[in-house]
Amino acid sequence: MMPDSGKGGRAVPQAPAFEPVDRAFFTLGTLELARALLGLVLVHETPEGVTAGRIVEVEAYRGPEDRGAHSYGGRRTRRTEAMFGPPGIAYIYRIYGLYDCFDVVSAPEGKPEAILVRALEPVMGLDLMARRSGLGVVPGRPCRLTAGPGRLARALGITLAQYGMPLWQPPLYLTRAGARAVPAGEVARGPRVNIPYAGEAQAYPWRFWIRGHPCVSRG
Repeated sequence: MMPDSGKGGRAVPQAPAFEPVDRAFFTLGTLELARALLGLVLVHETPEGVTAGRIVEVEAYRGPEDRGAHSYGGRRTRRTEAMFGPPGIAYIYRIYGLYDCFDVVSAPEGKPEAILVRALEPVMGLDLMARRSGLGVVPGRPCRLTAGPGRLARALGITLAQYGMPLWQPPLYLTRAGARAVPAGEVARGPRVNIPYAGEAQAYPWRFWIRGHPCVSRG
């Protein structure tokens, strides 16, 4: 069982530190998968050590008909290529030239949909997360390391180098080890944020989060 806190700096194991989810998990469909991601644990094994966080907030983006998606209108570029599949690979992009954001590709190959992971609850490697973030570990306030897509990617050492990696095997993967079942009554759903260019699509209720969780980036 994964601990709820830990130290960074241990060597990367030859086998996965935890059992990854099966590849078939990623075939649920975008909205169902977005809901299913809540409570699962995202793990990144690196030479610096292992870091992990429990997913508490996500946003779904549904391809060519979704003005909020990078693939709106079927746009296929070097940046968006990973969105075209297969499902379960990492789509990573950079914003403002500074911050990397991590997405899970979520639709059959050729259908460019993805789910942005917006926030995590840190569960392993807090010291390493803090060093990467340039923030100290404040007792009782681990969420500041991973509340927001740019912050969580930096804390877990996720960069464009992981673009296109399969998320059902190391070094970057999802696991049920240490996961928390999230009852339907604890799942909140509402409009996506920070996409004013999307017009009416900004109001689509495709953002999911754990109600009342302190690590959620937006209330």
